[in-house]
Amino acid sequence: MVDVDLSQLPFTLLDDEGREHIRRGIDLAYFDRDEIILETGQAGEFVFLIHKGEVAEIDPTLPSSTARIGHYTAGDLFGAISILNGKSRYRFKAEQECLCYLLPKALFQQLCRHYPDFSNFFRQSLTHKARLLTEKRAEGGVTMAGFMLAKVSECMREPLLMAATTDIASAVKQLNASHADSLLVETQDTLGMVTKTDLLNALVLQGSAVTSPVDEIAHFNLVTVAPDQYLFEVLVLMTRHKVARVVVMEQNALKGVVELTDVLSYFSSRSYVVSLQVEQATSLEALAAASQRTPELVKALMAQGVKLRFAMDLLAALNGRIISKAWEFTINERYHGQSCMMVMGSEGRGEQILKTDQDNGLILADETQWPDLTSHMQTLTDTLIQLGYPPCPGNIMVSNPEWVATVSQWKGHIAKWARERDGDSLMKLAIMLDAHAVAGNPSLLESVREELFERCSGDELLLSYFARTALRFSTPLTLFGSLKKPQHGIDIKKGGIFPIVHGVRTMALERRIKATSTLDRLDALAADGRLDRRFADDLGEALALFSELRLKQQLSVLETPAGHQAGASDVNAQNGSRANRVVVQNLSSLERDLLREAMHIVKDFKQRLSHRYHLEYS
Repeated sequence: MVDVDLSQLPFTLLDDEGREHIRRGIDLAYFDRDEIILETGQAGEFVFLIHKGEVAEIDPTLPSSTARIGHYTAGDLFGAISILNGKSRYRFKAEQECLCYLLPKALFQQLCRHYPDFSNFFRQSLTHKARLLTEKRAEGGVTMAGFMLAKVSECMREPLLMAATTDIASAVKQLNASHADSLLVETQDTLGMVTKTDLLNALVLQGSAVTSPVDEIAHFNLVTVAPDQYLFEVLVLMTRHKVARVVVMEQNALKGVVELTDVLSYFSSRSYVVSLQVEQATSLEALAAASQRTPELVKALMAQGVKLRFAMDLLAALNGRIISKAWEFTINERYHGQSCMMVMGSEGRGEQILKTDQDNGLILADETQWPDLTSHMQTLTDTLIQLGYPPCPGNIMVSNPEWVATVSQWKGHIAKWARERDGDSLMKLAIMLDAHAVAGNPSLLESVREELFERCSGDELLLSYFARTALRFSTPLTLFGSLKKPQHGIDIKKGGIFPIVHGVRTMALERRIKATSTLDRLDALAADGRLDRRFADDLGEALALFSELRLKQQLSVLETPAGHQAGASDVNAQNGSRANRVVVQNLSSLERDLLREAMHIVKDFKQRLSHRYHLEYS
């Protein structure tokens, strides 16, 4: 029986008996340098698992300079597709002396019949492989299934429903009797909610009589969810909409109520109390204390295998609430309806997990009179620094008068940038395209965004200039299609994240898509028919993979003594590009395989952008 390590995917999709069959059935073979292991058109007889050495995957139909399309090292598999398809599409050649484990065709086919997940692994897209990797990483604490797959129906309370004419005295008695914190008021065509705090304020602060009907103090602008929605989504909604309760509806029928305290109790790790701490903060000191705990939350989410998109949604909502509360603490309420604070860059797209530099601006309603505006904006910037958001090196902040303007002035800026089309103007258009309102009046931003679409979406020459930036950085693949392996690592941001983000941003501008998240933009582009759904999904998974690898590197940098001293918000600033560099040699076999496949998807996407926006001629 051959001793072989079967602790990695896809062998973890087998049970102990299946792995034992492999150990008893495989053999070990030696291949000399430049020896052809599997020829194009040859019927597959073995699955090869490399023990030592390197193997090249070659497409003989391509010119010799580009024929090498894959590269396999110790721990990598090849040959399975040749068995499943009946013959090999490519040539596999030893690039140096190799030792390979040979899994016979009959045994492989037997395993595929008895273990469907094992069989499917070899036919799946990047999307499915990435999901497998995420699930296999989940360990300890709350499991992937328990954390991510918990449904609203598992955490909702029975609704306490009363008629609109019920008086306050009766409502208080029923709340106490049922040990509930809120009640629902039923009117002819809608539902309202009354909390214990509402009842107390009505009696003490507003002087309402105990005989007053409860519908006079009810709130009718409710956030609703469905019983089969994920509980994690509800936590994001509560954070984003600044509510502590949501109403559960199913086909217009009332099913229950979900309380924030119940959600946080369900997710028993204390890290998730960060959401509650942010909401309960009544001072900048308390808000800063909650804000400083977000790295702890990020580590908990990653350790528990939470899908990155959900983690991004939660952290974006949390950061939005932190900034919004900072605004509420520092800006007089009388200016809230006349202004809109926007965040931009990765924060605007909801794709920043660890805090980085501030990227924000202010839109004022025309004719707004705001004495001491400059000093108030400087105070707001200083407050955000106190909360862990360092100054922007490019000075894109509300404290810079260049990023504070009225709606008409912003529209004038956009017209000027669209007309000039130089590097600085295109960068500012991209920044504004990603802008997201976090405080004040969001309709002001929508008015400015409409002007941006009107000026730019139909301008083919501008779109061509705009798209060209996506090709600025090379994809870290060798001429032969394998991953580059510099000792200092590949820059995952420049080589992978940026081309997807900016390419998708360009297409979203052309199609006048209002979503700012790259993943939401991909969904919209697929729904619009602009991108094939499978390719859009694979681009999304590639972006998630790059972002996760980058996040792991950022957390690793943060764990160093210098990182601890600097704090999460200064990771990039104090460690330069180190936080963006991923050392390929340190990745697992599956991670290398996924990264190589993801980089080829980026390469394909850049070619599509080049063709669509005529960049090959620029």
